[in-house]
Amino acid sequence: MRRLVMGTIGMVALGGMLLVGGSMRGEAKDYGQAGQSFPVIEPDLLATIEARLKGRQASGEMARMNAAFAQRVEAKVRRPDPVVGITPAREARSWQFDPTVTLEQDIRDSQGRLIAAAGQRINPLDFVRLSQDLVFIDGDDPAQMAWATGRYSDARAKIILVSGSPIEEMTNRKRRFYFDQEGRLTGKFGIQHVPAVVSPAGKVMQVSELVLKPGRAG
Repeated sequence: MRRLVMGTIGMVALGGMLLVGGSMRGEAKDYGQAGQSFPVIEPDLLATIEARLKGRQASGEMARMNAAFAQRVEAKVRRPDPVVGITPAREARSWQFDPTVTLEQDIRDSQGRLIAAAGQRINPLDFVRLSQDLVFIDGDDPAQMAWATGRYSDARAKIILVSGSPIEEMTNRKRRFYFDQEGRLTGKFGIQHVPAVVSPAGKVMQVSELVLKPGRAG
């Protein structure tokens, strides 16, 4: 009898454990705080930046920074970075540049009508007539400046500097000058030395690098 009772108690206890176990698996329990916790503190980044800017503004540092930035921008405008790799011509050479391009996609007007199809070759000189030469010179070389300004008028050519200050030259000489920003034009035409002249020649452009003789100004 005692064995039967003990066996019954054991089954009841086992069943209770299984029920409790099932309840533990099925429900989330809050067992309280096991240790001390701290709040996560993340300062507002924009508020921090704003506070720093206000501090710099109050101290006059912001005004000094703005003035220094304006001076750097003005200096770059007045004297852009020289085109890298351009040197004085030591040997005359000449070649032709074909401006023809191949379209990578269709060109359509505002109403969707096809103007030119992808793959078509287009030469801008078929549509535009150039009346001026492009003259590339080193604006810091007095001999090249004297040669270009003595030989070419504004109507005949655009004088493009690869070094120097176009603004100063315009102020001093009372005529227009340009600058080859980042060497985009000399790079396109393949110019490596100056002075160089690019002239329209029918459906192509004639490119010439010239060697100046000592004392040559016109």
